[in-house]
Amino acid sequence: MLLELLSNLIKIDDILFIVKNDGAVSEIRSNSLSIRQKEKWITIGDNDGPAHMHVDSELIKSAEFVQEDKPERTSFSVRFYNKNGERVLAAFFTKMYDESKKLIYNRKKIYDELRQKYSSKIQF
Repeated sequence: MLLELLSNLIKIDDILFIVKNDGAVSEIRSNSLSIRQKEKWITIGDNDGPAHMHVDSELIKSAEFVQEDKPERTSFSVRFYNKNGERVLAAFFTKMYDESKKLIYNRKKIYDELRQKYSSKIQF
């Protein structure tokens, strides 16, 4: 189910995948990404291209759809966690608001439909 969820996310324009740890942050946009799995490794992006990531499918144990209230807006994401509940990867829905800071209904609908398909919290 992890590969299926990631596959659905990369099909959506303006998703920002973020891998973050104490020493580095990597950001990759979803636009035009490919995805494939070989054994336990899921590769997002072109292995020979300028940016890609490898996700160890055996270490991702859960995911959660998160709506986080910020001062001027709400952020929408899917966050992936390891067995210790530490975030390993996040997929942020970007460009959710227009120039006047109004939520774009069609973007929110895409997020809601995906959350409804998988549920708010997922165990792998």
